[in-house]
Amino acid sequence: MTTHFSAATRRLSNRFSDKMFDRTSVLILSIWMLAIIYPIYFIIIASVSEPSAVYNGNVWFAPSGFTLEGYQRIFSDPTIIHGFLNSVFYTALATTISVTLIVTGGYALSRPDLPGRKTITFLLVVTLFFDGGMIPRYLVVQQLGMINTIWALVLPGAVGVWNLLIARSFFEVTIPRELLEAAKIDGASDFGFFFRIALPLAKSLAILMVMIHMVANWNAFFDALLYLSDADKYPLQLVLRNILIQSDMSSGPMSGDVESYAQAQRVAELVKYGTIVVSTLPIIALVPFLQKHFTKGALLGAVKS
Repeated sequence: MTTHFSAATRRLSNRFSDKMFDRTSVLILSIWMLAIIYPIYFIIIASVSEPSAVYNGNVWFAPSGFTLEGYQRIFSDPTIIHGFLNSVFYTALATTISVTLIVTGGYALSRPDLPGRKTITFLLVVTLFFDGGMIPRYLVVQQLGMINTIWALVLPGAVGVWNLLIARSFFEVTIPRELLEAAKIDGASDFGFFFRIALPLAKSLAILMVMIHMVANWNAFFDALLYLSDADKYPLQLVLRNILIQSDMSSGPMSGDVESYAQAQRVAELVKYGTIVVSTLPIIALVPFLQKHFTKGALLGAVKS
């Protein structure tokens, strides 16, 4: 009787603990989700609200004094469209090159029969801890004749070592050596095995790398600021940065009388919030379509290091 009572008590206790754990987890994740989503939502509603309302704390859940003047001023500048097209081209090219090098390099490093495999891996890992710095990198790009060209934005950071190691681990775990041996018995060459068997199995890994490099290349502006001198080649991020700086300068003490100074400050605030939305919205719009593949690829690539 006592044993039955103790077992029932344990079951009730475990059931209560499970419910408390579930509720606590939901509460924590909900707070975390709000902490991530609300700042983005606030930027969006602030970009279409009167700056005075934002300053006075009247903008919390809905726009106040709805206006699209900030977006009208941003898109009235023809450099925005040109910068957007440049960013799309740069992001597509850089992502294609990076993913191609990482997937092929990761597969090669996963093969135990690769000559010098451990040495190559060691030299790659060293670069994770030691970096030459901005000035040596600039001198290398300059000596290679890539200054003020698209290649200065694409090639220096084409291969992320950490992503390459993830790709290597993915192939080591996903592609057993017995599968390669069976394919060779059937007459498949190394290239045939890679393109017909290994690459289709690496779909989740490839999509994971596409997302990582797409976001990184889309948001990058420092390399363009460093290497590009022709304004026609500026990506969107650099164009928006320059517009934002010009707006801030127009709200300075050189603006003239008080009315023009106040108006310049108002426009600067609208432009500031608008540029944040314009630069982040394309990437945010793509995430829901790739989230499933991103999660799967991240888990498969993190099984072994």
